[in-house]
Amino acid sequence: MSEQPSSITYQLIGAHTRYSSWTARIETLLEYFSIPYTPTTLNVVVNKGAALPYSPSGLVPTLVVTTLHESPLTITDSLSIAEYLAGSHPNLPLWPRDAYLRALARSAVAEMHAGFTEMRNTYGCNFLGHYSGPIPINEKAKKEIERMLTLWSDARKFTVERLKKVEKEDEDEGFLFGKFGIADSFFWPVLWRFRTYNLPLGTATPEALAWMKTMWEDPRLKKLGESYWKQAEDPQSLVPVYENVFKDVPGVTYARVAKDWKFES
Repeated sequence: MSEQPSSITYQLIGAHTRYSSWTARIETLLEYFSIPYTPTTLNVVVNKGAALPYSPSGLVPTLVVTTLHESPLTITDSLSIAEYLAGSHPNLPLWPRDAYLRALARSAVAEMHAGFTEMRNTYGCNFLGHYSGPIPINEKAKKEIERMLTLWSDARKFTVERLKKVEKEDEDEGFLFGKFGIADSFFWPVLWRFRTYNLPLGTATPEALAWMKTMWEDPRLKKLGESYWKQAEDPQSLVPVYENVFKDVPGVTYARVAKDWKFES
């Protein structure tokens, strides 16, 4: 568990993480590193403006930090929150310790945060969903999928090479930059998209596939996955616009993914 003074409390305002990649990024970090927080979950798609009492922009996630001697601090945007957590918990490997790998990790996260718009807009997050059949993939989406797989592959190759060079191979736990960190949490919801929409892995290298397997088999991430199923028991969590999005495409079928699904490379 992370060391955190009892005088500091975190409140995470966000959307249901079975759909919300933005909130999932931060929830994943907090849960993975056992950082205490209080969640406030809103259906911001169905209930427009629900986040306005907490977030000046009306967007989530928002982290409200309360300390004993300061006014509450409100931090919006997943990357800003992740940076705040990294600075507030220097004992945790949220960013790689090595400066070279840290720069690469920040670059990868920034690319995810600002890019891959076709993937994100076309293949929305839905952890529990699964499509079969001829899923539409246009040329722009195809290039982004291939770029995503290359990014993961390069991250693993660079990490192995770097840690070997600085004689710290024991710090490599198979995540993008060695230990689980912000980069992995930002790409965690992207893994759902590959599974949900059965996106092609034809250009994936062994390094990329090994990272995907590491993520899907991690016990703490499996536990998070169980929490997404738990969310689905609450009808208030349903976001119809994210369900069966290709219903008008001939040959495409939609269902819930099997609970015992396993990643096979």
